[in-house]
Amino acid sequence: QVQLVESGGGLVQAGVSLRLSCAASGRTVNRYTMAWFRQAPGTEREFVAAINGNYISEYSADSVKGRFIISRDYSKNTAYLQMNTLKPEDMADYYCAAQYAGTWSRAAAYTYWGQGTQVTVSS
Repeated sequence: QVQLVESGGGLVQAGVSLRLSCAASGRTVNRYTMAWFRQAPGTEREFVAAINGNYISEYSADSVKGRFIISRDYSKNTAYLQMNTLKPEDMADYYCAAQYAGTWSRAAAYTYWGQGTQVTVSS
């Protein structure tokens, strides 16, 4: 079993940066694809970014590309999401997820999920 714990969310003004962390425990996740999803009230969970064991990453089509950066630290069994130039539309609960194999952008493909961390962006 893998446990994922997100941290780093908070209330910020538009234009600033935040870094979310996802700490994994229970087993090493070096061979897992780690991803971030987000969900705003009344919407479906949306894929944000993913990174595999070879540091290959993928981002959602338009909304975050160029502003968000996903990374991971094997020594800490942790994944990160650097969010720059935050916009009010980025406001959501952000979830970390892990999978061994499957379509990266599909939430149903992920086996393990964290509880989420809330990001609030004021304009």
